[in-house]
Amino acid sequence: MTAIDPICHMEVDESTALQETVDNQTWYFCSQGCRDKFLAQHAEEETPPEPKAACCHHEGGGHTGHHEQKKAEAPAPEGTIYSCPMHPEIEQVGPGSCPICGMDLEPIMPQKEESPEEVAEYEQMARRFWGGLALGLPVFLLAMLPMTGLPIHQWIPITVSGWIQFLLSTPVVLWAGWPLYERAYRSILSMNLNMFTLIGIGTGTAYIYSIIALIFPGIFPESFRHEGTVELYFEATVVITVLVLLGQMLELRARKRTNSAIQELLALAPPTAHLVEHGEEREIPLEEVQAGNLLRVRPGEKIPVDGIVQEGKSLIDESMITGEPVPVAKMQGDEVIGGTVNQTGSFLMEAQKVGGDTLLSQIIQMVSSAQRSRAPIQRVVDTIAARFVPAVLLTSVITFILWSWLGPEPRFAYALINAVAVLIIACPCALGLATPMSIMVGVGRGAKSGILIKNAEVLETLEKVDTLIVDKTGTLTEGKPRLTECITAGTLSENELLQLAASVEQHSEHPLSQAVVVAAKDRELSLSDVQDFDSITGAGVTGTVNQKTVLIGSAAFLNEQSVTINDELMTQANTLREQGQGVIFVAVDGTLAGLLSVSDPVKETTPHAIEKLHELGLQIVMLTGDNEKTANAVAQSLNIDEVEAGVKPQDKYQKVKDLRAAGHKVAMAGDGINDAPALAEADVGIAMGTGTDVAIESAEVTLVKGDLRGVADSIYLSRLVMRNIHQNLLFAFGYNALGIPIAAGILVPFFGIHALLSPMIAAAAMSFSSISVISNALRLRTQS
Repeated sequence: MTAIDPICHMEVDESTALQETVDNQTWYFCSQGCRDKFLAQHAEEETPPEPKAACCHHEGGGHTGHHEQKKAEAPAPEGTIYSCPMHPEIEQVGPGSCPICGMDLEPIMPQKEESPEEVAEYEQMARRFWGGLALGLPVFLLAMLPMTGLPIHQWIPITVSGWIQFLLSTPVVLWAGWPLYERAYRSILSMNLNMFTLIGIGTGTAYIYSIIALIFPGIFPESFRHEGTVELYFEATVVITVLVLLGQMLELRARKRTNSAIQELLALAPPTAHLVEHGEEREIPLEEVQAGNLLRVRPGEKIPVDGIVQEGKSLIDESMITGEPVPVAKMQGDEVIGGTVNQTGSFLMEAQKVGGDTLLSQIIQMVSSAQRSRAPIQRVVDTIAARFVPAVLLTSVITFILWSWLGPEPRFAYALINAVAVLIIACPCALGLATPMSIMVGVGRGAKSGILIKNAEVLETLEKVDTLIVDKTGTLTEGKPRLTECITAGTLSENELLQLAASVEQHSEHPLSQAVVVAAKDRELSLSDVQDFDSITGAGVTGTVNQKTVLIGSAAFLNEQSVTINDELMTQANTLREQGQGVIFVAVDGTLAGLLSVSDPVKETTPHAIEKLHELGLQIVMLTGDNEKTANAVAQSLNIDEVEAGVKPQDKYQKVKDLRAAGHKVAMAGDGINDAPALAEADVGIAMGTGTDVAIESAEVTLVKGDLRGVADSIYLSRLVMRNIHQNLLFAFGYNALGIPIAAGILVPFFGIHALLSPMIAAAAMSFSSISVISNALRLRTQS
């Protein structure tokens, strides 16, 4: 009978496996390392762990490294957690290799600088490469120089040359190439066949064959001999091993660059903060900052955490978070974001969000999670990759049979070489890396531009979007009513009219009233005390200011108070209303004094954003709860394709549903709260936010800066990423589709025996195929 090891999830034979009885239940283990770890976990948690897919510590089974799967129900273990970019379900503490594909693992959360383990891993790989190169170069020369006509065998007899090649190639195989064979062994043991399976079988076959041919040449028939001599393939073994090591080393370096976006985000947080306490200022580590602390931020310094300005003012460069290059003015009461740069003034701030609660920390967590997610297209690739290695092994066997049957003499020698070449040239890793590398770089690129993408599936869906639904208030407009016109009709100046109106309106809670008050304060007008204030619901307000009776409200309200509105001012009012503005009239001591118009102005960036969205081929639908006249005025000025006014939240949801039912791919851009039903129903929900108000969890895409240009940029980014993925897949499939038949010798009938592909050339092609895929993905970092 078989059982499952609770630590590594490996299937083991109950009759031969190590076992342990805990709480009257017997558990079986593949190695002493798994048993020890199980007992240690049980001692800490008093409950046996659930089986998890991970690698384990096999002291006697050829496995190395202490691998541990992170469990959702238990706290993360101390130390950096590493995961596989191709198989994100594999996680462990510290660097190592994936038990499924054999690829080097990388940290889930990259650090500002490489960890000692990462440095040691790269240095060890480099030592193996340079050592293998130094030992392998003489082997290559001893085998290849005679082919150039150099009479090397007159100086070194063939037999002696063979033994020298054996002595030099053995440490290349058993030391330099040991990680490759170790991964190959593990893949066969777990039946997760991968690239290292092919390399291990290919080079191992050539190496063992060469040893037998060197020691027992007499056992080989003529079909294995060339000019009476059995060929040795030590040079093929060492060159392939060294080239694969070179490829692994370069790939290790290239993959580090795919995490550069997170590393740049991590570098934004300053290491220390200036704490002001009891009138004294001292420097403390960032980790010690607590909510409620008062912090000093000087010019040129990075803001340590999210908070509110308590004293002072400054210009803040928020481009690293929002992507907006223009510095933002901040004064008392304004929110500031951790990681942004203070430019001019010094100010005191109160820390509000610290540690993992800061916007920067949430962005880093979200980007890291999205980079490890899998796009739907990856499932198709995974299905193909799962059948790829067995298909290559079968192709290699068929190649050997056909060449040993139909090939020219020495038939078996050709059969062996071509079978090895087929194994070596195949590169399943190029297929496996095609999607995750592009996703990783694309998500990081978006984060640097203030576009936070929740997962890889969103990128694939966003590319296909053809309809964008937008709310008006806060999405197309600023979301804050503002005084746009102040027109006098009597002897009062604009400032006098505004000062009287604002003095009365300061006691009203109506949004339009607040816009008037803000406008007066912006002009630095002092507001007077008001007596006899009264608010008539749906009509207007009244009050006495400096012994003057002030009436503010609609035309009907003023008419009821016996105030006559002349035709000229009424015409101006109607013109403003047609433009979507709200109009209020002002009378002083029973005489018309003028009018004020208030509107929610369109953002300066909106017209350009709409133009970009139209260029991308999107139909834009505006749904708003505002009145029809205002909605039409905004839609007409922005060239929006379709508009619906007076819409309730449930109506927005139904509109999204109807559009999807009609076959459209719909994206919905809103504030993420009032538009929650529609955001959830859309194929892609896009939450518009500003600064620390952004609701990161409310949609699939969150724009840190509440700017519609971010919608256009996110759609363009998705198309760039998907195009990059298609390029990678085309290259990976094309490389394997062309390389494997050529290695099998398909060109020989047309071009002769010289068209055979050497296993050494196959190794070089295989090593650089993965690097080519990664390099293409890295282009996303610089594409505009």
